[in-house]
Amino acid sequence: MSNAIRKTVHEDKQLIEEIEDTKVPYGMLAVWSLGQASFIVKGGATVVYVDPFALADDEVERRYGLKRLFPSPMRPEQITNADYCLITHEHDDHLDPDTIRAMAAANSRTRFAAPNCCLEEMRQCGVSEARLYRAETDKIIFEDDGFFVKPIPAAHEQLDKDGEGFFKYAGYVVRLNGVTWYHAGDTVIYDGLTERVAAERIDLALLPINGRDAFRTGRGIIGNMDYREAAELAHRAGFGLTIPMHYDLFAGNTERPGYFVDYVYDNFPRLRTHVMARGERFVFVSDAAL
Repeated sequence: MSNAIRKTVHEDKQLIEEIEDTKVPYGMLAVWSLGQASFIVKGGATVVYVDPFALADDEVERRYGLKRLFPSPMRPEQITNADYCLITHEHDDHLDPDTIRAMAAANSRTRFAAPNCCLEEMRQCGVSEARLYRAETDKIIFEDDGFFVKPIPAAHEQLDKDGEGFFKYAGYVVRLNGVTWYHAGDTVIYDGLTERVAAERIDLALLPINGRDAFRTGRGIIGNMDYREAAELAHRAGFGLTIPMHYDLFAGNTERPGYFVDYVYDNFPRLRTHVMARGERFVFVSDAAL
């Protein structure tokens, strides 16, 4: 279904400049990872951020008492090029107030989407009503000339709803530049998820693999699908290429992406995967580009 090309960021070039300079022809996407579930995806001239988390080491330690396992490749105030920002849920490593506040101030064109329970916090971060959208599941938002965003429910670890009846956690199916991609957010496999995403004919999927266990639950860490479940979902839903995520940023909640790759190799050797290197620009090429 797809091929892939990958290149690394030049050491003497700022990430934001590389994103701006990267040309992405029709049928292709350029992808950058900021760690955890934070991604930047560019197609054509459109730049989409998902769960941007760009806090530096000292800020993370000051606010959360945690240490990043690697430095952030950009600072919040450097994010000036976002056309869209998609938030999957309210946890601070996905909806980071400092990053959202900086993005809202830096670019008046950026449009934001988040689950209903996150909207008030987004407003407090300076996102105006005119550019704030509720990520109501199974309803298309931002539809424009072949581009659309459709939130779908995520279960982290349950399919929880807020007091108004809206799902608290979301994944996103995005059609951009002739490519359909899926960011699962934080989720476990729930009844109907496989069939739901299979119907979308996903070219590129971003899936969490850090899993869950009683010890992390005891520390208040809510879990996700593990690497086996992510591989099975990718196979059964027919994803074109799968990138594992949410395994690399904070000690105590990590996983080895090689386990995901090995499981795929042993069980689904025709399934395409890619593990993002730190600082990498990954260019995904779909059949639409050929």
